[in-house]
Amino acid sequence: MVSPKKPIASLAHIRDILLLPFTVTVILPYFVYRPYPIYLSNDLPIRVLGALLIVLGMILLYKTISLFRKQGEGTIAPWEPTQRLIVIGPYRYCRNPMISGVLFILLGETLILLSPYLFALAAVFILINTIYFIYIEEPGLVLRFGQEYTHYKQNVPRWIPNWKPYQGFSK
Repeated sequence: MVSPKKPIASLAHIRDILLLPFTVTVILPYFVYRPYPIYLSNDLPIRVLGALLIVLGMILLYKTISLFRKQGEGTIAPWEPTQRLIVIGPYRYCRNPMISGVLFILLGETLILLSPYLFALAAVFILINTIYFIYIEEPGLVLRFGQEYTHYKQNVPRWIPNWKPYQGFSK
């Protein structure tokens, strides 16, 4: 008889949140940011847009991390991956809304601080994640979840959300 998998401890979630999205959205920007002389006559709309992007990114992070814990039975880290494929909530529109949330936060920081260095960090972040997802994450998901993930991948875009939500996989 196979024993059920133990639920992932809250400390594991906190650890992985601090190691991954917190590092990318707080620690790396702290070290990358350098004041840059960009002068605009009215930068308030740009900074407000930046704040809105940060709020949107934080909402996406909260929702996706919650889904990983409640539905996926794993953490956000690849070393403790989910045991179930998550295709609800924001995952109905985009395959990687957690990464999109981190990107929104980085772009928001870029706009608030008017920093080309932070924009470069955001560009490197999305490039590295695109390569990682194409060559490592997605092949691993196909192995773990088979036809269900293949169908999901064919119907839900990686980064830019569909307007029409994914309806699920029927065998």
